[in-house]
Amino acid sequence: MREIVVDTETTGLDPQEGHRIVEIACLELMHHVPTGRKLHRYINPEREIPADALAVHGLTAEFLAGHPPFAVIADDLVKFIGGDRLVIHNADFDLAFINAELARLDRPPLAGPFVDTLTVARRRFPGAPASLDALCRRFAIDLSERDLHGAAIDCALLADVYIELLGGRQPGLDFAVAAAGIGIALPQDRPPRAPRPHAPTFEEVAAHQAMQAPLKTPLWLAGA
Repeated sequence: MREIVVDTETTGLDPQEGHRIVEIACLELMHHVPTGRKLHRYINPEREIPADALAVHGLTAEFLAGHPPFAVIADDLVKFIGGDRLVIHNADFDLAFINAELARLDRPPLAGPFVDTLTVARRRFPGAPASLDALCRRFAIDLSERDLHGAAIDCALLADVYIELLGGRQPGLDFAVAAAGIGIALPQDRPPRAPRPHAPTFEEVAAHQAMQAPLKTPLWLAGA
């Protein structure tokens, strides 16, 4: 089962007000385990970066000016996602931005299935904080490398949170071993081995009888 964890950073909160994506990251899971395949792009939003957005992700207009606009990375993004299920924290937000960018290019919106981990967390822990940071703290996931929001690091954190929301790492343990390049010997892959004889030799029978000869009342003959 293939799933894609997705996260974006933007210039604001609402694409209908002209806000754009400035960073997007995707991380592939197979059977709920990261495979190592990723897509990460910084995007020139072709507009200014408001101060409140800059305070969140730290991506300046000068930095983003050296990166391509969304139109250039759209094919890579759509190809990487394919039609597989998406895993997104607050899916309405990210999907609204991605689909708004696709609409600018007269391309169809993403229409595949998705899991909103925010909804899952609120259902599982009613009344408790359900932000990505709060869930990382709940599940003891290391946040030390996260000074600012960033799509790539948030994708990695969300993948860990998603696995914990599913009940931990056990469901994909076998795949994790295979993904790490550790060979698993299946029964049909083992070379055949000739059956080993189990009957005692004449010498072994004689030695056993000689050992028992001095015994007058062995326990295994009691009551016989």
